[in-house]
Amino acid sequence: MSAYVWVTLLIVLMDCFFSAQAQGSLQTDFYSLSCPKGEAIVRSTVEKYFKKDSSMAAGLLRLHFHDCFVQGCDGSILISGASAERTALPNIGLRGFEVVDDAKSQLEAACPGVVSCADILALAARDSVDLTGGPSWSVPLGRRDGRVSSASDATSLPAPTDTVSVQLRKFLDKGLNEHDLVTLVGAHTIGQTDCLFFRYRLYNFTATGNADPTISQSFLPQLRSLCPQNGDASRRVALDAGSMTDFDVSYFKNVRDGQGVLESDQRLWEDATTQNIVRNYAGNVRGLLGLRFSYDFPKAMVKMSSIGGCDGLILISGASAETIALPNTGLRGFEVVHDAKSQLEAICLGVVSCADILALAA
Repeated sequence: MSAYVWVTLLIVLMDCFFSAQAQGSLQTDFYSLSCPKGEAIVRSTVEKYFKKDSSMAAGLLRLHFHDCFVQGCDGSILISGASAERTALPNIGLRGFEVVDDAKSQLEAACPGVVSCADILALAARDSVDLTGGPSWSVPLGRRDGRVSSASDATSLPAPTDTVSVQLRKFLDKGLNEHDLVTLVGAHTIGQTDCLFFRYRLYNFTATGNADPTISQSFLPQLRSLCPQNGDASRRVALDAGSMTDFDVSYFKNVRDGQGVLESDQRLWEDATTQNIVRNYAGNVRGLLGLRFSYDFPKAMVKMSSIGGCDGLILISGASAETIALPNTGLRGFEVVHDAKSQLEAICLGVVSCADILALAA
């Protein structure tokens, strides 16, 4: 292996190390001195939009989830561009960008350059759950905003057609387990989806000419009335029929009873790996006869919102950039990455991230 490759490997390791260190040092009082009104500003902004449209809560929660599952919780889902994350198919229909922009503007006026967009997303997700009657929790803060956003990275997001084994692999890749999987998917209790993502289950599932047999026969006519075979694919449908505005355990009861709207949701009941967790959450009195969803969800959210990654920030120049930090003095190989990036931009503009170039070069 060439000396340049070894040097680039060192850059990768340093990049990942400092990114992990940054995520590992998250603190609930991170802005207590630098921006003491920060959390209150985010809360009031979320409340303002929630009062206009209560479905915004689900949008903000989903926005945070989709941010964390691509490159870690770095705010990269907010970056605009022809090939940015937000343009990927799984991210079509994401909502809440204007809420984050509004909160960011107010925070910049109160404490310029202090609160990251990634932290705004984490706080807005917590506040959204609280406003819909769910639990609240202290949010560890101190995330850094990423500079790289690529639609091609969005393949790590769970898909509505995923089996439980595929869903679990994607969660395990992020340091989350099967318990976290079921708990976090429980956020669908306030969620919605487009007919586009489940209509195939209603009419010609797996080319049989029939509906998905796991759908309750009493629920199927309701779904078909909402999503006719040749109807509007963009029509929004609640993922928790009859309780979409309340953050509760009725979603799990529906999945147990064959009323999961998405195929990936219903499979949580059909697969032995996750069935018992669903059964316990679907217990009476908000699931208190089994696992306690209201207790487990905050823990799973804190765990998910601590996901970090290699963001390529070690390559950025500037007066306060990582490249000038004492531990990074003497790092070499930047020209190799720049050369590779130039060639890649010539053949596939805006597609391959610098962070991925680092990983490949290593």
